Amino acid sequence: MLIKLFIAFLKIGAFSFGGGYGVLAFMQRELIESSHWISLQDFTNIVAIAEMTPGPIAVNASTFVGYTMGGFMGSTLSTFGVILVPFTISLIVSIYFNKFKHLKQVNWILKGIRPAVLGLIAAACFNIGKISFVDVKSVIIGILAFIGVYRFKVHPILALAISGVLGVLLYGVLA
Repeated sequence: MLIKLFIAFLKIGAFSFGGGYGVLAFMQRELIESSHWISLQDFTNIVAIAEMTPGPIAVNASTFVGYTMGGFMGSTLSTFGVILVPFTISLIVSIYFNKFKHLKQVNWILKGIRPAVLGLIAAACFNIGKISFVDVKSVIIGILAFIGVYRFKVHPILALAISGVLGVLLYGVLA
């Protein structure tokens, strides 16, 4: 199991571009659809926890899944696997980027990658949204969080905290 965890998260780290949310679609495919290690509901909960904790979402999620599947060693190997390739690529790119950033081909590549990353993020949002928006209350919480963060520049952590309080009120106290 430990080797499987390391390889799965090595693939996730190696083939996921676009930062935290860009990695979600690939992580979902690898952990839920290919390996069947966790459910979509568990994945959504992991994403929520990873978002609330400090650090990159992919690292937090890999640590959590690794610990769940393989204890401390699973956590360690999953985290190492997910950061190994991006760290290496970032190191190499940082060395050479200044030499080549003026080339129009580099700008073309980056212009092509940006919309693809947005597509990956949108796909992950859609998949998570399918199980997160279960009723009118959840849709209202989602819309309020979006408006708060997008329009009123509410800090995402504050939006999560407020959403948690709304969840307690709407699903618990006032239900």
